[in-house]
Order: sequence, then structure tokens, then C-alpha cells
Amino acid sequence: MVARLVIAAPSSGAGKTTVATGLMAAFASRGLSVSPHKVGPDYIDPGYHALATGRPGRNLDAYMCGTELVAPLFAHGSRGCDLAVVEGVMGLYDGAAGQGELASTAQVAKLLRAPVVLVVDASSQSRSVAALVHGFASWDPRVRLGGVILNKVASDRHEELLREALEESGVPVLGVLRRAPAVATPSRHLGLIPVAERQAQAVDAVAAQAEQVRNGCDLEGLLALARSAPPLDAEAWAPPAAPPPTGRRPVVAVAGGAAFTFSYAEHGELLRAAGAEVVTFDPLRDESLPEGTSGLVIGGGFPEMYAAELAANEPLRKAVAGLAASGAPVAAECAGLLYLARSLDGTPMCGVLDADARMSERLTLGYRDAVAVNDSVLAPSGTRMRGHEFHRTVIEPGAGPLAAWGLRQPERRVEGFVRGGVHASYVHTHWAGAPGVAARFVGHCG
Repeated sequence: MVARLVIAAPSSGAGKTTVATGLMAAFASRGLSVSPHKVGPDYIDPGYHALATGRPGRNLDAYMCGTELVAPLFAHGSRGCDLAVVEGVMGLYDGAAGQGELASTAQVAKLLRAPVVLVVDASSQSRSVAALVHGFASWDPRVRLGGVILNKVASDRHEELLREALEESGVPVLGVLRRAPAVATPSRHLGLIPVAERQAQAVDAVAAQAEQVRNGCDLEGLLALARSAPPLDAEAWAPPAAPPPTGRRPVVAVAGGAAFTFSYAEHGELLRAAGAEVVTFDPLRDESLPEGTSGLVIGGGFPEMYAAELAANEPLRKAVAGLAASGAPVAAECAGLLYLARSLDGTPMCGVLDADARMSERLTLGYRDAVAVNDSVLAPSGTRMRGHEFHRTVIEPGAGPLAAWGLRQPERRVEGFVRGGVHASYVHTHWAGAPGVAARFVGHCG
């Protein structure tokens, strides 16, 4: 089984992404095949992981996919690799609100039987770091805390004080990183700016992170810790295969480019296994859908940052509207929902839905339990799925005459639109947790 490490922290903002991405790149530069993973629903960090390793960044989400799929999805993504690095989410023990450890980094580490390295922001403490680390190490004896990486250390003297304190904790220091503003990755209203929007700068940032980790971390010690992980008894996940198509494989166009960067690697694999030919296109640049398109998937992203450019591509907007009007299956999530609306902040979009979207000051964020309230190209009425919302926009109305989902938290409401072959919603879903979705969608193509 692949050697593996989980990179966690006491809280968000401690430097998990910098350390995890730097480790991935540093080990990859040594010639190791590194498998990158991210706990939770985050789409943006895996883009940097992919840049660091040359492999798809994959998510491990115990809430959306179920605890039983975490190890199989990990085994699928890491097959044939020398090392897997798993970046955690929030604080080590933080999970789905009100549901104990579910979807926490700690839970995923236990499911993977993986040692944990705790990244601690040491910028405002010295001896207190020992109490902090002791608390995290002892809270759950089933979580193996194998080492600490001290981040944002101010000076040699500061490092000396921290190391002296941690000698009493029994947890080894496996890295010390100085404050390095140049390594920071810029953020905006939904987190880091995706790789696709700043490719050259992102390459430089990942290289700087790798250099910082090489200079400050005990790579041999970290690799030895990763190799100490016990065997993991899990059969690798595989998308269920459909019978071979009797004719031409239906073409499913998937939106990509800088405006639509949110996707899970398994979705394309599920669509292909269901018999589709998956073709990516860029709504910012391509003036037509891929030739022969018989289904369309538009995932999440940042259309609000590119509204003018999307509006200017009138030929594609008309093509999308025409495909939807034909009854072809269209699955749109979050950014895709906005793109199908009449307008976004007053700028014309595709006009498939009788709704208008606008930016909002309020962040909508959290896991969702959803039930399909109408039959659609994704699921029959009554189907239960788990998903995630993450946006700073609102759409009015929030649901069409035929809604997509009924949600029960944070309040009971219906949400989204089912119209002909269109299923459009703010809720992101992970199709590996309900593989019949992809087969149903492809079955509606053609």
C-alpha cells in the first residue's frame, strides 16, 4: 500500500495548503510519484496540488460520498504511486456542523490509517505550543500525531524556544518554516484564486513553496513517517462500467477554462464509464459547443469575475440556449446555474432560466442534505443525495416552478430548477457517492 501522510492544523489559516503543496512538489522533484488529496469539498486547493504533482487532485469527502468510500477513493487515486499527501480541512477535529467527527480531517486520517503531521502557526507563542500540541495529540488516541511543522517562526531564538517546549510533548518537530510573504497565494471572496486564472504565477508560487519546504523540513523524516503507515485493507473504487455502446458514444461537453474551474476528477471518469465521450470546452473562448454535443455539464467556478467576457460570447450563449431548448440533458451547478440565468449583475447570460443572479455580501456555505423533488436527468423524484453550497451570489427566484432539490438545513426550503432536460442548482454534489447519476445523465443523451 502507498506510503501516506495527512497534513492537518489546529485551525484554518495555519498554512496547511502551503505546507501540503510544498511537500507534494518537493517529493515529486525527487522523482517520487506523489498522489495529491484534499479532505472536504474544496475545489481550489486540488488545482495547486495537481500543479505540484502532475496528477489530478482528488477530494476525500466523508459527508458527500460516505465514510465507506473514503479508503476506496483514496486507493483509486493513489494506485501506482510512491507517496500520497492528504491536505486536511479546517482544524484537525472540525467536521460537518453538529455531526461530531463526520467529514473531519481526523476521521479521514483514521479511515486511511495514516499518520498526521500538525502544522502550527507559531507566530504568537513560545512555550504554549507544547500545551497546544499535547491537547491535539491526546484528544483522540486513535489519531496518530506523528510530528509537527512549525510555521511562521520569527527567528532562530524563537525556534529555539519552540523546540525546547516541544521536547516535553514527545511529538517530534519535523519542520520549521520562517515567515515568507512571497510564498503566499492571493485570495478573494471564495478563497484562493484558482490555478487556471494565474497559471504562470501559480507555477512560481508552487516552486517557492517547494523550496521553502525543502529548506525547512526534514523530508527524510517525513517520508519515513509516511512509510510507517500500516497496510490499508481497501479495494480501489472504480466507476461502474456500462455495456459497450452499439453506436457512436454520445458527446458530453464539460465547461472548463478560467470561469469554470470547479470539478471532481471522478465525474469525468463516471461519464466515460457510462459510455460518453467527454470533451472540455472554454465558454470564454469557444464560440460553439463541441461537435456532436448531446449533453452539457457546467460546474462551479467564478462567472462573476468574467461576466462581461461570457456575455460577449453571444454565439456560445445562443448555442447553449438552443441545446437546452432541444431537451438535451444539461447539468449545471452553482456557476453553471448563474450562466444559465437571464442575467448576472445585469449582464446578459444564456437565458435558459427565468431568473436573474447578482453578487451578495453574504457567504452561503455548508453541507446540505438534499432530496430530488422532481424527476430530472440526474435523478428520479425522491432520490436523496448529500451536497455542498459555497457562493456569494443569490438568484431570484431561488427555485423554479419545478424545483431541483428540497433541503432541510440550515432551513427547510426548495431550491434550483428542473426544466425539460435542465437540472440547475446551487448545490454541488459528488457523483461517486451516487454513481447512478452519471449513467442516468448519459442515458438521456442522444
